[in-house]
Amino acid sequence: MVEVKITENIKIGGNNPCFIIAEVGQNHQGDIEIAKKLIKAAKDAGASCVKFQKTCLKEKFTKKYLERPYDNPNSWGETYGEHKRHLEFSESQYRELFKYAQEVGILFTASAMDMVSFDFLINIKVPFIKIGSGDSNNLLFLKYAASKKVPLIISTGMVDKSAVKTIYDIISAQHKQFCLLHCISAYPVPFEDCNLTVLLDYKNTFDVPVGYSGQEVGTAVALAAVALGAKVLEKHITLDKTMKGTDHVCSLTPVEFKQLVKDVRDIEASLGTPIKKVVTSEIPCIDKLQKSLVMGCTKNKGEILYPGDVKIKVAEPKGLNALHFEEVIYKTLVYDKKEDEPLNEGDFC
Repeated sequence: MVEVKITENIKIGGNNPCFIIAEVGQNHQGDIEIAKKLIKAAKDAGASCVKFQKTCLKEKFTKKYLERPYDNPNSWGETYGEHKRHLEFSESQYRELFKYAQEVGILFTASAMDMVSFDFLINIKVPFIKIGSGDSNNLLFLKYAASKKVPLIISTGMVDKSAVKTIYDIISAQHKQFCLLHCISAYPVPFEDCNLTVLLDYKNTFDVPVGYSGQEVGTAVALAAVALGAKVLEKHITLDKTMKGTDHVCSLTPVEFKQLVKDVRDIEASLGTPIKKVVTSEIPCIDKLQKSLVMGCTKNKGEILYPGDVKIKVAEPKGLNALHFEEVIYKTLVYDKKEDEPLNEGDFC
């Protein structure tokens, strides 16, 4: 399995910890101070990275699309263009946020929503670039991104498996430093639509790390994704779920995000290896509860042990492990043995 190198010390895939992305998206509401609070919250929660969304509006949208009325409770303007312009940070503000993230001590990146934004993110030297599900059918953009040979994390919402295979083929023709994220593009995603076992199919089909970008409510699905092998996990973070915007309802508060990170790390520790063995923490219970072979009655030296003569009990001191019952039956005692006395190696022949 390919490992994706994010920094000199951070890799995704293999035996590396799940890379957890705190997605700010547009939960900053166009306010750089809120954005900084979210960066700090992501750091304090233990996220691996904080992520925004970078858009050049005239590259992503037609003029007519931006001019359409946008009258709803989450709107920041009368038209969709006014709404988006309110939420979009300038390049200098992105540089300021990037610098702040470095000061705080957390990786910073963004989804590139178009080629111009992609080039900007390369220019400021983010460690990797996210390509969102909105471009999962944008083969021209995908080819362009692949040609730049920078680490990529690609969401695969709104397309089927054949399109995901096309994405894989386009990027892997240039390099293997990318991850594929299973994603359902709805806000929030109904649980019955999450279809998490797609992760298993991705793992079996593609030789690059796979992960999950979740827009469902809560953390249960995200944690299940990690248990199924997600090496990247992306969840939205918000300061307050009641804030204006469509993403807050499926976002996590800083306290919830911190718990998510802890739960992910606990799951990773619990997965262990596929080898069933006795572990150190079981020894006290073995001493206290595991059963031994003991005499079911008093018998003398030279007598044969019949099935009814041997019992299985918790004993002190311990005798032979109860797994050896069949090996003891019909053996001859070499010592006198009393009822309830443990049977040990050397007591029979």
